Amino acid sequence: MDCYTANWNPLGDSAFYRKYELYSMDWDLKEELRDCLVAAAPYGGPIALLRNPWRKEKPASVRPVLDIYSASGMPLASLLWKSGPVVSLGWSAEEELLCVQEDGVVLVYGLHGDFRRHFSMGNEVLQNRVLDARIFHTEFGSGVAILTGAHRFTLSANVGDLKLRRMPEVPGLQSAPSCWTTLCQDRVAHILLAVGPDLYLLDHAACSTVTPPGLAPGVSSFLQMAVSFTYRHLALFTDTGYIWMGTASLKEKLCEFNCNIRAPPKQMVWCSRPRSKEKAVVVAWEKRLMVVGDAPESIQFVLDEDSYLVPELDGVRIFSRSTHEFLHEVPVASEEIFKIASMAPGALLLEAQKEYEKESQKADEYLREIQELGQLTQAVQQCIEAAGHEHRPDMQKSLLRAASFGKCFLDRFPPDGFVRMCQDLRVLNAIRDYHIGIPLTYSQYKQLTIQVLLDRLVLRRLYPLAIQICEYLRLPEVQGVSRILAHWACYKVQQKDVSDEDVARAINQKLGDTPGVSYSDIAARAYGCGRTELAIKLLEYEPRSGEQVPLLLKMKRSKLALSKAIESGDTDLVFTVLLHLKNELNRGDFFMTLRNQPMALSLYRQFCKHQELETLKDLYNQDDNHQELGSFHIRASYAAEERIEGRVAALQTAADAFYKAKNEFAAKATEDQMRLLRLQRRLEDELGGQFLDLSLHDTVTTLILGGHNKRAEQLARDFRIPDKRLWWLKLTALAALEDWEELEKFSKSKKSPIGYLPFVEICMKQHNKYEAKKYASRVGPEQKVKALLLVGDVAQAADVAIERRNEAELSLVLSHCTGATDGATADKIQRARAQAQKK
Repeated sequence: MDCYTANWNPLGDSAFYRKYELYSMDWDLKEELRDCLVAAAPYGGPIALLRNPWRKEKPASVRPVLDIYSASGMPLASLLWKSGPVVSLGWSAEEELLCVQEDGVVLVYGLHGDFRRHFSMGNEVLQNRVLDARIFHTEFGSGVAILTGAHRFTLSANVGDLKLRRMPEVPGLQSAPSCWTTLCQDRVAHILLAVGPDLYLLDHAACSTVTPPGLAPGVSSFLQMAVSFTYRHLALFTDTGYIWMGTASLKEKLCEFNCNIRAPPKQMVWCSRPRSKEKAVVVAWEKRLMVVGDAPESIQFVLDEDSYLVPELDGVRIFSRSTHEFLHEVPVASEEIFKIASMAPGALLLEAQKEYEKESQKADEYLREIQELGQLTQAVQQCIEAAGHEHRPDMQKSLLRAASFGKCFLDRFPPDGFVRMCQDLRVLNAIRDYHIGIPLTYSQYKQLTIQVLLDRLVLRRLYPLAIQICEYLRLPEVQGVSRILAHWACYKVQQKDVSDEDVARAINQKLGDTPGVSYSDIAARAYGCGRTELAIKLLEYEPRSGEQVPLLLKMKRSKLALSKAIESGDTDLVFTVLLHLKNELNRGDFFMTLRNQPMALSLYRQFCKHQELETLKDLYNQDDNHQELGSFHIRASYAAEERIEGRVAALQTAADAFYKAKNEFAAKATEDQMRLLRLQRRLEDELGGQFLDLSLHDTVTTLILGGHNKRAEQLARDFRIPDKRLWWLKLTALAALEDWEELEKFSKSKKSPIGYLPFVEICMKQHNKYEAKKYASRVGPEQKVKALLLVGDVAQAADVAIERRNEAELSLVLSHCTGATDGATADKIQRARAQAQKK
């Protein structure tokens, strides 16, 4: 245990810092890091080196080389730089490499050197060139800050949603600031810069001077500044050799340290653990590394090689040509267990487990001591927590064995934490492997989340490992294996050395019907890679037509899209394709396509009936569908034409179409309608009133109501209205006028073709019983009983029924016999029935 703490270095009385090796780098660098532009992504991310930058004197014929390595030094990509001079490199939160050029253009590359996109930081930056640049990370994404040759700042807080902000001008600034950085306060990005002894804070509206509280006197210049990983703290290195540390708001001082070195450092970064009270800054010079904090002494390391610092959430990564190390504050749990002469519960439990393996009775003594203090649960938790912060698997196992040993003596210790830690450490050890090269700590892993880690493995094309992790952690398929397989398929379609058939078959065999996998997304990627035929083959495996059709339309395979839409039975989808085809094809080809698809043609006709009537007419003309064309002209005569002449002309066209369709009935009916329209116009001119658009029956009725009986009779003769129908029309019209005298004359004009029962019914509807009785006497014997019942003469109706000996009529009369007055009539009917039965 004493040997284990040999690399612990105390900083004051409250904290220890240790530095251990992550990897022995084997990247065979031909140049020193100082001669390259360097960018390393946080959370154990990749390292980018731009060799032979323009600032170094090299022959003009030598092109710079951009190399991308994993954190363990494994090469990921290498490409000749063929664009303009680069000022700065940086990694986005999505592990995309941002290369800021001197002309203000930012080129974005993937992890494997594939070009993604580019964007410009504006015309002002282009005109004044870029002096310096910073890539920073906020809760909104990754941002870029630019210092131009005019000593003005421009920034964008999110390169994914580019919105450029030109920061206010610093008064009197004639040269580049000695140092500057980006701050994030109140969800807004700011620029903090140093000009001589003054500090300026630039926000979106103004430039203000700020003064660090408690700064040692005599400062004439700030040489370096560093903001913490969480943007909560700020460190300033002055020309007097003092390092001021405080909050990023510059309202509170944490401490100040005199390092007695006035030379400007190469790098200065924060090194602090989440939720730790100890705050420390790591400062690097050419051959020296210093850790300073709120203590009178510092921790110093000798740098044998040119090194580069990478700030992390819970420490600092330090890499050089030969090694990659991690410097961090020793976690509390580890400190309590491994500190010399520690009597913490976790330390005693670890000793007890070791003695137990030796079969020594001291194990029982240590356990009893812990149990007497009631700290066994705390001891197990300390060992589990400390195991998470250990980098060496042997120490992880030792601590977990101790925790498992202690759990055996606890009745109700929840196993979830122990099991979860074992799972997390297994995942961490897998990704820390030299060939994977992602040296995440436990704190970083929890902050990053397993989903982001899987995304990063997918970016590195480590699909088998990602799937193994998903299966080991039993993640839901949609979030785990399915998503990774979909990424693998998208990568597979980019392999242009494999035939379309082989790629499609391999993808289908691997994916099958895996839930959560969209073949249309994979097909879209194939189409984006220029493999249209492969995309079509992949779409055959997509079960959802709604996903197939949009991509087929995008690929200009509209006819295939129409077939798929029709197969789906989704009319909205068919309409979408039809409208696309209409805009894509000329009119003739569009109509020919529709003729080959009857369902689509039918749906398009329905659409045209409501939206495009002229197109509908063209469709009928092309198909020689004279029947529908005639119907179209009839509808058009009423919908579009207001003038009687135009309406008649449209009806004449419809009649001609019906004749061509050999539908003589429709043609004659249309001609009759034309005659009726002309007659109605003449009636309006001669008589006034409203006749247009009335039916033939309504026209006759209107004439009768207006007292124009002769005209009504003439109209009936002209249009061959049957006598029965004319009598009904005249009967209802005169009854509505209550012109009973004219109705009586009309009934006596000749024998009624409809009989006289309708007269009785119409009069009773008008509540005129007196007039109804006049006609009841004229009703024939077959309907006599019904007529008499309508006028309420039940006794006479009974006499007629008895005389006719009609059982149905007798029953009808009986149903109308109500009350005492009709009792005699009912008895009379019953006697008549009895006599009929005797006979």
